[in-house]
Amino acid sequence: MILTRCAACAVPLEHTAPRCGICKTRYCGRDCQKLHWKGGHKAICQEIKHDGGAEQYHANKKYAEIVKTATDACAEDTKGQTCYICTEAVHWKTKEGLVRMCACRGTAGFAHVSCLAEQAKILVAEAEENNLGKKAEDERFARWYSCSQCKQEYYGVTRCALGWACWKTYLGRSKGDWSQCLAMDQLANGLYAADRYEDALSVREVELSAMRRLGAPEESMLAVQGNLAATYGEVGRSEEAANSFRDVYFGTLKLYGEEEAETLRATNNYANSLFDLQRFKEGKILLRKPIAVARRVFGETDRNTLKIRSLYAQALYRDQDATLDDLREAVVTLENLDRTARRVLGGAHPTTVNIERALQMARAMLAARETPPTTSRT
Repeated sequence: MILTRCAACAVPLEHTAPRCGICKTRYCGRDCQKLHWKGGHKAICQEIKHDGGAEQYHANKKYAEIVKTATDACAEDTKGQTCYICTEAVHWKTKEGLVRMCACRGTAGFAHVSCLAEQAKILVAEAEENNLGKKAEDERFARWYSCSQCKQEYYGVTRCALGWACWKTYLGRSKGDWSQCLAMDQLANGLYAADRYEDALSVREVELSAMRRLGAPEESMLAVQGNLAATYGEVGRSEEAANSFRDVYFGTLKLYGEEEAETLRATNNYANSLFDLQRFKEGKILLRKPIAVARRVFGETDRNTLKIRSLYAQALYRDQDATLDDLREAVVTLENLDRTARRVLGGAHPTTVNIERALQMARAMLAARETPPTTSRT
């Protein structure tokens, strides 16, 4: 369950908390349930039941809200375009507008969230019904969060909208069904991508608990723990984030070795958490070897390579003991990364935006150090 708080008083609940016998809305006790009933729940209880219960009703409502937010945010970019799936500008059924969701050029980069969701749902269902195997199911499930053409993951509110779409599609599965956990993960990823960190944190905590109950494999647990650690950082729990990222980093290094993308991502995350605590020297030591590995194994244009090199540059200019040479190296590195990221990912991609922001800061710090202090004449 993603509804983790009492509907009346908002107190956090266990997954075994009592529920309304009609619509399954959750409460901390009978008193809150009675108060909520008299306060207006009575009028919509049957509607919630008809919609599939409290969790489904909540997911449908949140999905509709975020789709409108996503289409409004993309309105300027999508003006005069049509959906590459249904070829219409306005969705025939939902009447929703378009979103710009990836790095595809031309008409391929525009779609309705409903069309993307329906396409992903159909492809996953076909894989399940025809017993195509886990690999095929995983590849098709990726359509919930990434483009089949340019392979770029969706981001921002579009990712959030698809997260809610995915969750409302699979939340009715049994608690032992892995698709429900995968959908929960996509919802948390989407909330995080849209900067809704408190909401993402509550979903992450439920997800980790569910994965433990199901006895998930180590690689899955490490992924969930890493995502939870990232969310700790975004809500200001920096020490918890760094400790969790450290554990995930060493666990991932042991499980995969140093030449896997998962290990590079774990390295990036751990370094970022050290930076949040102003521990830049530790971060530089941590990053030196993985940078060489990333450039050799994945190439200069890989997103993980771009991110890890950008982090090292940030460690150079953010360290209070940075030398003038450190600042110059940081600026040159970030200028090269900025050009590559814009060419490969596009100017709106979060990785490109972060590199540009770091470059501006590095340039400002270098300029301040290179400009001689003015002296007044008497």
